[in-house]
Amino acid sequence: MPFKPNYKFERQERERQKAAKKAERQQAKRDRAQEKTQDRTGEDAPDSDDAEDRPADA
Repeated sequence: MPFKPNYKFERQERERQKAAKKAERQQAKRDRAQEKTQDRTGEDAPDSDDAEDRPADA
């Protein structure tokens, strides 16, 4: 005798898997963004002394 399908459970499992995959993607996206901001602040940050010496019009 074949098993009785449990559509509600199967749908919940698919939704759970989708949510886990989405959370993993979001975490990876946050990690990439954090690395990008760290790279930018570490290399391209202007010195505060140089900014004070420049005239405001230039």
